[in-house]
Amino acid sequence: MPIKKIVILGPESTGKSTLTQSLASHFKEPWVREYAREYLDRLAGPYQYEDLLIIAQGQLAQEDQMVKLSKEFLFCDTDLHVIDIWSQHKYGKTEPWIKKNLQQRHYDYYLLTDIDVPWQEDPQREHPEPIMRNYFLQEYKKLLEFYNRPYSLISGSGKQRLKLAIQVISKHFNVPENRF
Repeated sequence: MPIKKIVILGPESTGKSTLTQSLASHFKEPWVREYAREYLDRLAGPYQYEDLLIIAQGQLAQEDQMVKLSKEFLFCDTDLHVIDIWSQHKYGKTEPWIKKNLQQRHYDYYLLTDIDVPWQEDPQREHPEPIMRNYFLQEYKKLLEFYNRPYSLISGSGKQRLKLAIQVISKHFNVPENRF
């Protein structure tokens, strides 16, 4: 049976990493960390356009490693949609390799995290303004719809989000919520 890959996607500071880890724990499956965080922590200065390709390649390499450890699901803390949107926003262009892989990589479902949670300050985050958080949420929706990706918007507090995400995944993949 092929591994079902689920991407947790959304604007900055919307609980993606927490939700990804919680889902992996609930379903007893591995998860893919957001490679950009690791990469940016090692960077001596601000990131440049060229860094986005390295980040994209690192994200996919981690994903390829973690899928080998999966039994049924793999939970991905972001994917190339994030890099595409950031690249377009900041530089007005996206590296062709990223666009090509964005079209070719298959994911089974997306959980889009809503902006209804408070902003948490972090040195890697750039846009705390409500208007920008909403802008990025709408950009993710447009991109998911453009590529015809199946997704659900995940809203509410941390516990509510996790419960809703488990329900969505269980229903979509026809697995009992409490099987794990």
